[in-house]
Formats: sequence, C-alpha cells, structure tokens
Amino acid sequence: MGSRQGERMARTVGGVVVDPAELARWYEQGAGGSVPAYQRVKELVEQQIRNGHWQEDDALPSESQFVDALGLSRMTVNRALRELATEGVIRRVMGVGSFVAQRKASSALLEVHNIADEVQHRGHRYAARVLSLGEEKADERTGAHLGLGTGQPVFRSRVVHYEDGVPLQLEDRYVNPAFAPGYLEQDFTLQTPYTFLSKVAPLGRGEHIVEAVLASPEECAILDIGPSEPCLLILRRTWSRDALVSLARLLHPGSRYRLEGAFAMH
Repeated sequence: MGSRQGERMARTVGGVVVDPAELARWYEQGAGGSVPAYQRVKELVEQQIRNGHWQEDDALPSESQFVDALGLSRMTVNRALRELATEGVIRRVMGVGSFVAQRKASSALLEVHNIADEVQHRGHRYAARVLSLGEEKADERTGAHLGLGTGQPVFRSRVVHYEDGVPLQLEDRYVNPAFAPGYLEQDFTLQTPYTFLSKVAPLGRGEHIVEAVLASPEECAILDIGPSEPCLLILRRTWSRDALVSLARLLHPGSRYRLEGAFAMH
C-alpha cells in the first residue's frame, strides 16, 4: 500500500487506493452468520471511515471494484451504497462515484451550549463576525416573544459564527435591556452573546422551536449557500430565574449542521 504520504497523494488525485485482497479481507473480518451481505458491506465502509483509512471527501471503491473483490452481486453492493448515502455516511455523484461525506457539525437538541465551545471541542477553528449591534424598538411579534410591549427598547445583535472559515450559523438575537445593560458595549468577536449573557443573567431554562426553512437572498449571501439549500432554523428563548432574557433566531445551512437528542422511557 506504500507510505501514508503516498496514500494521501493517491487520494488527492484519484481517490482511495484499492487493494482487492485487502477489501476482501475486511469483508471477511466483519460480521458473518445471518447478517445480510449488503449490511456487511455497509459495516465495512463505516468501519474504514471510523478508523481513518477513508476520510472526508475520499472517493470510495466503485461498485464494480466492490463486486469483483467481494464476489457479490451488483444489486447487493448498490443497495449498501444507496442506504449509506441516505444515512448521510457517503455522498453519491451520478456518473462520478461515491465519496465519504463531510461530517456535519452537531448540537444537542435538549440543551443550550455555546457555539464557540462546540466548534473548538471538535478540534476546529472558531471565529465570529458582527454584522450589527444596537438598540431598536420592539415590534409586536418581538415584544410578545420577550414579554415586552410594542415600541419598548430592545437590544439586537446579528453575528455570523464560523467553523474553519466556513459560515456555520447566523445568529439574530434580541435581548431585554433590563437584564443585560452592558450588552451593547461587548465585542462579540472575542466572546459570544451566549457567554456574556451566561455571566450577567445565568440560564435558568430554555425553549427551542425547530423548523426547516429557505434562507432569504441576504441570508444566502451571508452563509455562502445557494437559494435552494434547505436551512435549519432554531428559535430559542432563554430565561434567567423566572425572567425572559433573550430571543434568538439561529439559522444554519442544512448541509453543515444537525441536531441530536436522546431520551429514556420510564
């Protein structure tokens, strides 16, 4: 197979270096018995991705290479790759081949976290750009969400959060001035609004409403996405003790972000 550097160069030019004998060995090492052949192919691919042999954007062996190396039918291999694509493990490009999918950033659905911490926890580089920061008069909808009357002053910030230089989230946040009087003096490229609010109005409870939406033309430009790309919108309200402090509209490109949650039945 050559050196790791040689493998990396081969990936860059033409995808994964394929050794039919090694591909067959991986398959034989997998689950056997009553496990269907297509499922064993799926497990083979997932295992090689997990152990780093196949990395993000690497080209996978072709259907023909799988068929020849494993002695399976094309229908079996096609089903395995098709299901892996549906599950987001790989992506398939018609007429080109299959590739390891890029991992989506993820956040806990049932919790509230600092996006900067999430990015850095994944070992990636976080950055932010402040689009606007100022005081406005609450319109009817914003006032109702924050428990304020129409026309009352609210603080508003619009911040773009980046992961490795790629826009991950457009945050549009309204804050009740009574609970964060120093909000407009903050530099939100140095700390996130969440970090500041956690200091001055510690989080007591939160509420999430999640929707699939299309971004506006301005939002598409900010997030560097096409007009037809689905986005994940999280409408988040947060309380400190019994006081409603913040309303945030968090917009993420669907191809770069996902929510995760777990629950138990009692």
